Amino acid sequence: MIHYVEGDILLTKAEATAHGISPNDPFEQGLARALREKYPLMFKDYRHYAHQSHPKPGEIWEWGGFGVRLFNLLTQEGSFEHGSRPGRATLANVSHCLKRLRHELEKQKIGSLALPRLATGVGGLDWSDVMPVVEKQLGDLQTHVYVYATYRADVSAQETVS
Repeated sequence: MIHYVEGDILLTKAEATAHGISPNDPFEQGLARALREKYPLMFKDYRHYAHQSHPKPGEIWEWGGFGVRLFNLLTQEGSFEHGSRPGRATLANVSHCLKRLRHELEKQKIGSLALPRLATGVGGLDWSDVMPVVEKQLGDLQTHVYVYATYRADVSAQETVS
């Protein structure tokens, strides 16, 4: 079930949060930066994982700690060459990530998820192209998916279901 909300995703009460990154992401921009600042250990753990595993676009990496569960969706292209920067997201990568995310949400029986306008910031995609992919992959889940369609700094979204 998808619910479009307004607010600051960092204030979510959802059981899990997902966001888009690249395989060698420095977490220096957008939501990734805010999450790096809020959860520096998550960034450190991701760097270790990335250096050891060399993840590919379309994969996901889950991190949990301090009562938080984050799904890092590798929606963007990127390489592990020295000095490489995150590339652009693709709809194919978004679709693969959301399929894998769906599997994890169902397997772990996660009741609620906060999701930004995935891959539209640093990833460079248009929300009008991404939204149908999100709806196709997650729309019929029993999990409540709160899509933060409009950012409102320091405002808690209404994540209740009527």
